[in-house]
Amino acid sequence: MKHLFTPFQIKGLELKNRVVMPPMCQYAVTNNDGIVNDWHYNHYLSRAIGGTSLIIIEMTDIEPDGRITDHDLGLWSDEQIAPLKRIVDALHQYGAKVGIQIAHAGRKAEDAEVPVAPSAIPFDDTAKTPRALTTEETKQMVEKFRLAAERAIKAGVDTIEIHGAHGYLIHQFQSAFTNKRTDEYGQDLTLFGREVIQAVKSVMPADMPLLMRISAREYVDGGYGLEQSLAFSKVYKDAGVDLFHVSSGGEGPILAHGRPGTHVAYQVPMAREIKNALNVPVIAVGRLDDFALANAVIGNEEADLVAVGRGMLRNPYWTLEAATKLGKEIAMPGVYGMGFGVR
Repeated sequence: MKHLFTPFQIKGLELKNRVVMPPMCQYAVTNNDGIVNDWHYNHYLSRAIGGTSLIIIEMTDIEPDGRITDHDLGLWSDEQIAPLKRIVDALHQYGAKVGIQIAHAGRKAEDAEVPVAPSAIPFDDTAKTPRALTTEETKQMVEKFRLAAERAIKAGVDTIEIHGAHGYLIHQFQSAFTNKRTDEYGQDLTLFGREVIQAVKSVMPADMPLLMRISAREYVDGGYGLEQSLAFSKVYKDAGVDLFHVSSGGEGPILAHGRPGTHVAYQVPMAREIKNALNVPVIAVGRLDDFALANAVIGNEEADLVAVGRGMLRNPYWTLEAATKLGKEIAMPGVYGMGFGVR
């Protein structure tokens, strides 16, 4: 039976276990240049030492105005490659494989003077009203995704994740809630995402898998549900996505009082549906911090990989501790085994 510490392979990506560190923005860039610094180096390296098999570096943006804030990472300049490569090389030394999430925040770019989006619809009453991209500008965005992917590959990453979730630009194009265009990108809501996938795929090595994070359901009136996300995921799979990272939301609040997001594993059923319907590997994410629960998601074949976010923010050595608690073998770095009762 498969479990959390069963190796996993997709194309040329070989993972020593099924534990993934999902992308989580650090908002730690200090010079408004999008370049990683020592905070990012230490942050990611500690999770590699902690046994995580796949570390997906946080949302990294294709242009300055594509950032959520001016403290986010970027891959719009060749100057950003070498500092990123320093981190990638360090993580590889501890047996971790490295992905990076490339993205554009669209209308959710808080520090952009005038954000851009498919349509001129603000995120909420406090957000700036975005400017609708022209058709030509939309095509230029596709090229910027391609160039960012090219830089990521030069930095040595093992895989790339396209961010198509959480209300950011690709998500905005694929949702009828935010896309009111009348041009080709409004007539076919998957066109922008499909073109980004094909552009990124064009610069990737043949044996490198392409990941895509999606929101499988929107929690807002007029938003899409699982039926629609299954349909657009099928399109994206046919365009070249090899594995889906299944999340949800981004266009409406996830609050307490019984709303989605208040119970553990609330997104796992969506990951399972996409996995089974499309016969495609998936990463499950969302309140999967409990070791036994994460292990069960793999053992029950509800997902192929499990992403642990907040749990790994609290404990960089979550994976080492999980192996110990579950009675699974794992290589302990240095003398760390003494801390986990392993000689």
